[in-house]
Amino acid sequence: MSTVPEYEPRRLLKDAKDRQERMVQQLEALVSVESPSENKGAVDRASRLVASWLEELGGKIRWHRQKQFGDLLEVRFGAMGPGSGRVASAKQKPILLLGHLDTVWPMGTLATMPFRKAKRKIFGPGVYDMKAGVVMALHALAMLREAEALAAPVVVLLNSEEEVGSPVSRAVTEKIARECSKVFVLEPAQGPQGAYKTARKGVGDYSIHVRGVAAHSGVDFGNGHSAVLELARLIEKISRFTDLKTGLTVNPGTICGGTRVNVIAAEARAEVDVRIARMRDAARVERLFRGLRATDRSCSVTVTGGMNRPPMERGRGTVQLFHQAKEIARAMGFALEEASTGGGSDGNFTAALGIPTLDGMGAVGEGAHAAHESIVLGELAPRTALLAAMIAG
Repeated sequence: MSTVPEYEPRRLLKDAKDRQERMVQQLEALVSVESPSENKGAVDRASRLVASWLEELGGKIRWHRQKQFGDLLEVRFGAMGPGSGRVASAKQKPILLLGHLDTVWPMGTLATMPFRKAKRKIFGPGVYDMKAGVVMALHALAMLREAEALAAPVVVLLNSEEEVGSPVSRAVTEKIARECSKVFVLEPAQGPQGAYKTARKGVGDYSIHVRGVAAHSGVDFGNGHSAVLELARLIEKISRFTDLKTGLTVNPGTICGGTRVNVIAAEARAEVDVRIARMRDAARVERLFRGLRATDRSCSVTVTGGMNRPPMERGRGTVQLFHQAKEIARAMGFALEEASTGGGSDGNFTAALGIPTLDGMGAVGEGAHAAHESIVLGELAPRTALLAAMIAG
């Protein structure tokens, strides 16, 4: 393949289609390496497989070693197009391709949910969220490097515990992102139309723990103070924190309490999911939860947790990236839409730093975290070509 200063979109699309069979083969290999977030060894095996592929492309590998979770994989590529010599590329800020290799699926899922192709779709645990996005990035980079059209340095960062809130990778993600001009998140696209994501809600988790006074419900009822009853009052109050006009939702998702039916409950607990669309609501939510008090003075309330992902708000830089992608998609012969979502990703962290972040640049499909998880085979090449065109700038 010859050197091309500007990699024409339709040529990218043709090259991606030529690569589709190899892409599917590598996707099968990656999906076949199960990688649940909590299993460090399993995630590390998936990371090493992807590292070997990226190293073959000339990427410089760096591992961020972890004890509890899988190691984080960072891979750097230098610019190599016309006019991108060492001096020029050293001054250029890199592009960050951001993703994760962990899945929600436990070891052994492949036995009942194998990798398979059917009805122009590909099924398998993690195929949509988000191993297809990883393979797409691999081939987008391969096409650009073969064409010597990688005009800016690229950093690939693949985290190991995104599905459980990114407890160890957040600091690494933010540190690397601060070096970069823009961030492309390899999470799956939104809905059957495959929209890119220009906004995501922030995510919080709060735990409400109530301590009461135990007593026999028949013999000593008057001396008991029910933690369950107190928690029920608090849940009613918590539910009123929801403000749909501003995108703030509060969901007491699980509750537990008590020991036996004839014992007034000494303890009860609720786990609450919080979503916010605006960063300015984070402090408000924190005040509301920290201000919870027991109505029964013999009961006590302890609140732990908080917001763990800031919202990805629809900023100017992100909108500019989307319009660029929309124009390229049109040149390739398909329409691209944008969407917002209530789910979070590691892109929330980078967008909150003020770095233009475009999300949902992975596969088109459905069923994230569900038994019918799948991608649309016919969308694999076009979306890979679009990703490559965005990297090429």
